[in-house]
Amino acid sequence: MMAAAPADLVLDRVGERLRSLPPTPSQFSIFRVPNQLRKINATAYEPEMLAIGPYHRGKDHLMAFEEHKMRYLQNILHRRGLNRSLSDYVMTMRALEEKARKCYAGYISLDKEEFVEMMLLDGCFIVEVIRKNLRKELREDNDPIFKLGWMLPFIAQDMFLVENQLPFFVLWELFSMTEVTNNNQANYSFFYMILYFFYGILPGKGYPRVDVYPIEEIKHLVGFIHNNWLPSPTGIDAFKINASKNSEWRFICCATEIQEAGLKFQKVEDGLLFDTKFENGVMKIPTLAIGDTTEAVLRNLIAYEQFSHDQNPKHILDYVKFLDCLINSSKDAELLRCCGIIDNWLGDDEVIAGLISRLGDAVVLSDQFYYSEVFNKVNLHCSRRVNKWKAKLRHNYFNTPWAIISFLAAAVLLLLTLLQALFAVLSYFQ
Repeated sequence: MMAAAPADLVLDRVGERLRSLPPTPSQFSIFRVPNQLRKINATAYEPEMLAIGPYHRGKDHLMAFEEHKMRYLQNILHRRGLNRSLSDYVMTMRALEEKARKCYAGYISLDKEEFVEMMLLDGCFIVEVIRKNLRKELREDNDPIFKLGWMLPFIAQDMFLVENQLPFFVLWELFSMTEVTNNNQANYSFFYMILYFFYGILPGKGYPRVDVYPIEEIKHLVGFIHNNWLPSPTGIDAFKINASKNSEWRFICCATEIQEAGLKFQKVEDGLLFDTKFENGVMKIPTLAIGDTTEAVLRNLIAYEQFSHDQNPKHILDYVKFLDCLINSSKDAELLRCCGIIDNWLGDDEVIAGLISRLGDAVVLSDQFYYSEVFNKVNLHCSRRVNKWKAKLRHNYFNTPWAIISFLAAAVLLLLTLLQALFAVLSYFQ
């Protein structure tokens, strides 16, 4: 009888690790922001007031807000016309727990009961605060969230962090259960409520999706806003045509250098933020409002795009890179501000230049760049011999007011010298 083969420890260890291997990252819809993005500005991805989901739950500075979540659940339970008990909501969340847990990347320390409680409290709060923001008659007289003007913007910003999300199907289920007017337009009304809630923290206008798409296609609130803050259909169509050509493109110079080449900047009144055009030597750009929440909003949308394989075009990422090309210094920021293209609520052009520069760090562009056609037109304009000559003349001789004065003085002196010579010749012949 043969002796049993000795156990292979490496085989056992690797086999166990293979069996416990989690799904690939692309299967998750909610994730922690990777370090290469986080290290640039970690605070842009972390909540200041409230935790949503498991990643930031239990942090000391967020615990005080848990009372507000409990009060909003109480409001729902006491609302007339719902006729649902606490047990109904708990059982519904319990049925969705396994599906919801699979949406999160990484290890989740919450057990089943804690996870269900988190879904219930966080989900009911999100649905209620979004609903009350639009429907004022549902607000309690002493609700500090709406009585104190400073709270709601912080709440909206915290609800717009990629790490601070619940799966959208959880929110939709709770909205459906808590909506008194149970009509066929409930789907549209919740979409409208969300857009209305986050409108104030977006730095410009986008094009909303008008088609009603399945709830299962919406990952979470950040994904919903991303898919409803788009370039115009005309811009998307032009992008698709360009992408099919697979033509080469190069980055453009900064705003001040482009201006030296004879290009002009023009603000587009009431235009969609992403619809930049270049026509007849004029770059037409809609206004970007930059305030306290702008960096966090754009960073979280960039993180969402960067790690969402199904997003094309990645218009937020490409827009930030477009700005990064235009703004290299405070002079570039000043130029765009004076043209009305930058609405600076931070007060300092140097701050704007630094912010735009940091936003472009550690991001990877896709092969299909949304602004490639605009860039090619600008580069073609700047490369023409006449425009190159103009640019060199402006840069070398007209770059400061004193240089212009010196040039004019020299021109006047030369003209006087010529006149003197002319009169001398005329007097000789007379």
